[in-house]
Amino acid sequence: MGENKAGLSGDTFLINTRFLLIVSVFVGNIIEPLIGRNEEMRALFLWIFSFHMPLFVFVTGYFARYSLTGQPGKKVLQTIALQYFIFQTLYSVLDILAFQVPGIKHSFFMPYLLCWFLMGHIIWRLMMLLFTFLKLKHPVLAAVGIAVLIGYGGFDGGVLSITRALVFLPFFVIGYYFDYTRFRAFLSGYRRVIAAALSVGLFIYFAANAMELQPRWLVGALNYTQMGHGEWYAGLYRLVLYGLQLVASVGLLAFVPHGKSIMTDWGTRTLYVFLLHGFLVRLTVYSGIYAHIDHPLEIAALLVCTIGATILLAQPFVKKWTHLVIEPNTSWLNRMEEKARGVLGAR
Repeated sequence: MGENKAGLSGDTFLINTRFLLIVSVFVGNIIEPLIGRNEEMRALFLWIFSFHMPLFVFVTGYFARYSLTGQPGKKVLQTIALQYFIFQTLYSVLDILAFQVPGIKHSFFMPYLLCWFLMGHIIWRLMMLLFTFLKLKHPVLAAVGIAVLIGYGGFDGGVLSITRALVFLPFFVIGYYFDYTRFRAFLSGYRRVIAAALSVGLFIYFAANAMELQPRWLVGALNYTQMGHGEWYAGLYRLVLYGLQLVASVGLLAFVPHGKSIMTDWGTRTLYVFLLHGFLVRLTVYSGIYAHIDHPLEIAALLVCTIGATILLAQPFVKKWTHLVIEPNTSWLNRMEEKARGVLGAR
């Protein structure tokens, strides 16, 4: 668990991180309709996207070490697959009936918006299983190589969100091998101050160049040609971007508390926030309220409400009411598998 002399642990630190990240995910999604006309919100959006998915995948990789292989690993994959089926269905049905988001293809092979992360989680786990089976000496380099090469592909990367999943694969692998004790020793004292200052500096840079910068590189869903770079060396841009994302991620981690607090409790239920917040985002867009949000106080109120909604969705009563959907029982899948084996064995 990465315990140190002060009794702090990597689990606690990364659960705290996970809560701050789900706040940033919710905020990033809720302000997206404003980034075309508001420089400040565009700067905040770019700053959030520079670290929130890399770190979320990193944290996911860290906790995957406890359940990657054997029966626990199998159960997690079954649970994620059921979550994907349930929420892909729910979001797609609501989109057809009400939301009608432009450019959405309704198919179980084309993850609906946030459902890409569920499919990505399956892909990351399978890739990590492959890396451990092959006993790769440098799995991070292998993941980076795959991520760079996938950008040259000419296929539809939206299928199973394969492009986006592989682009963020290196962060999952880094998280899987993360050593909290060494990290805490490194990111302390003046280094922590420098990292925090770099994070602030990055936000200032985004604020100064907000309308000139495009977030598509940070999203990771498109190949190089789709982003206007068909050059043979386009992969170098992704390597540079990884450098930026690492700096942004470490900068954000400098602000994360290491000890237990109410934030830690909220952080244990971020899965509920993640899977449910999309409904609130889509309902907010559907309401037409963005046409009336322009004044700084109105934007501030939107942000405060978003943070409040994040905390609300992380409460125990939400888990009590929705756990059957968010964390579906997979025992029936095992029973079906056993029956199938029995039938095949009898034949």
